[in-house]
Amino acid sequence: MTSATTTTRATVRAYHQARFRGDVPAAVRTLAEPFRFQSPLLTSDSPHGHLGGLDAFLGIVSGVDLVSELYGESEATLLYDVHTSVPAVGTQRTAEHFHLTDGRIDAIRLVFDATPWHAVMRAATPS
Repeated sequence: MTSATTTTRATVRAYHQARFRGDVPAAVRTLAEPFRFQSPLLTSDSPHGHLGGLDAFLGIVSGVDLVSELYGESEATLLYDVHTSVPAVGTQRTAEHFHLTDGRIDAIRLVFDATPWHAVMRAATPS
């Protein structure tokens, strides 16, 4: 593993661990400016915008199992299962691709099946 790959691994793992323990300041420290986040449900150009709903999300997460990790010099991909307390969602298989510049994450693409989340979001939104 090259030193750049080691840095990528350390940065992405620090972000992943901070996010799932709800430590927004620690997660933000791993992110660059400018920053871009994309998922099937949300896009954001701001680290705080991306992490703004984290408390609510973690309120329904009962566990996370990392399935696979792939690291390169300026990119990484994590595959993991998010276990939720929402019956309509259950366990969500998720892939997350990271791009890094100068050792900080400048882009994240989150990939998952958003279908069960649409009903959950409709039920949570007042008419």
